[in-house]
Amino acid sequence: MLREGIICIVIVIMIFIGNIVTQNYTKSSVEELSKNLEELRIDLEKENNEKAILDKIDKVNQEWRNRHDKLAYYIEHKELELVETNMTALKSFIETKEYKEAINELDKSVFELKHIQDKYAFNLENVL
Repeated sequence: MLREGIICIVIVIMIFIGNIVTQNYTKSSVEELSKNLEELRIDLEKENNEKAILDKIDKVNQEWRNRHDKLAYYIEHKELELVETNMTALKSFIETKEYKEAINELDKSVFELKHIQDKYAFNLENVL
């Protein structure tokens, strides 16, 4: 009886630790991507150097690719696909120099990222 209780406690502790690790990774991913997107937004609003804008969107896409695989382990693929779709549209609008539409897609990407972070946060609202 004592052995089963210890095993249950260990499992619960492991679940909490796993949740903390994944939540921290999600938070850092969203913050990093949002920061990069906000830097891109500033350049898009100023319609700065096209080369700088293309470099920043490549940086954002590379960061997304690096983090996407790890996020896919514990986040619904539909959520990640929405971000992926928005990022693809963002890049295509930038390449065609349609900066106003690119800003709209950028806003959608930031919204989806924040939504993912909120949805997978460990709080009483999400538990109930």
